[in-house]
Amino acid sequence: MNFYKCRGFVFLLHYFFNKTQKQIDYMKKVAIGVDIGGTNTAIGVVDPEGNVMVKDNIPTPSHGDIKKYMADLSAAIQELIKSVKLLNNDLEVLGIGIGAPNGNYYKGTIEYAPNLSFEGILHIIDMLKSHFPEMGALALTNDANAAAIGEMIYGGAKGMKNFVMFTLGTGVGSGIVVNGDLVYGADGFAGECGHTILIPNGRMCGCGVPGHLEAYCSAPGMKRTAFELLAHYNATDSLLADKSFNELDSKMIYDAAEKGDKVALEVFDKTGKWLGQGFADTVHHLSPEAIFLFGGPTAAGDYIFKPTKKYMEENLLPFFKDKIQILPSQLKPGDAAIVGASALVWKELEK
Repeated sequence: MNFYKCRGFVFLLHYFFNKTQKQIDYMKKVAIGVDIGGTNTAIGVVDPEGNVMVKDNIPTPSHGDIKKYMADLSAAIQELIKSVKLLNNDLEVLGIGIGAPNGNYYKGTIEYAPNLSFEGILHIIDMLKSHFPEMGALALTNDANAAAIGEMIYGGAKGMKNFVMFTLGTGVGSGIVVNGDLVYGADGFAGECGHTILIPNGRMCGCGVPGHLEAYCSAPGMKRTAFELLAHYNATDSLLADKSFNELDSKMIYDAAEKGDKVALEVFDKTGKWLGQGFADTVHHLSPEAIFLFGGPTAAGDYIFKPTKKYMEENLLPFFKDKIQILPSQLKPGDAAIVGASALVWKELEK
């Protein structure tokens, strides 16, 4: 082997060694994700590929003592860090990301969350800093924004600069990404697409204002549609007819649709119609590459995706037609809230 070939071979060895070492170093870095829900708070340690290495949860208390809750949360995070260090002592925890109802990214606060026992404005990030002064990145946003960032970092929106995430569950949340950045607005609360007015003076929304998209396209909204249809058709032969209002859920509606129940099938068609109208408005405002759907009702697959796509296309301006994808989230359902919250850390470190 001549000198130049030998030098080139050594260079290649050096390159691949350094590349492998960087990959190893990268995999040693992890982030903490915290999802604060009305009943439980889920916590997990997440690797750079979006895998939850270890996780735990603590009750979100009803006692209303935010200082005690933050002490309990911090202790639980410390225990998870200890447990993951037992797996690999070289792991570096880069930060903590929190998804929470009414979370304000700019201020690191939760503000007047109706489903939490704590009152007023809660300075979550400031309190967390007192427990983790050495932590590199601490960030908080609302749960739908966290899901959007999670989709961008770990899921189907990798490489996309413009997309919207809709979360369908007890409510309808959304996270908007424009030019690669989440849209927070002037005060940190932008992106409440679920509270656009779909039907003026329509159903009362949980927020107290009538006619919002959430009142029709959330899981409770689907239940309300089912009962309206049962009454309208006097559908005593429907598979849903013997269910009480408190008993019925979107999974039961899906199971009935699978068996050809006409009321259940119409529930999905109507929900898709309303959701498609809302999506058309979102497209006209933002011109995204895609709209992602996440949450329990999306498990119904084509029952919800097909009518939504159909009615969205019917309501679009001609130059938007057949451009916008409607896609299921690629985040793992069981861990999505934790993973989405942890993605805040990676986004913070990009700055």
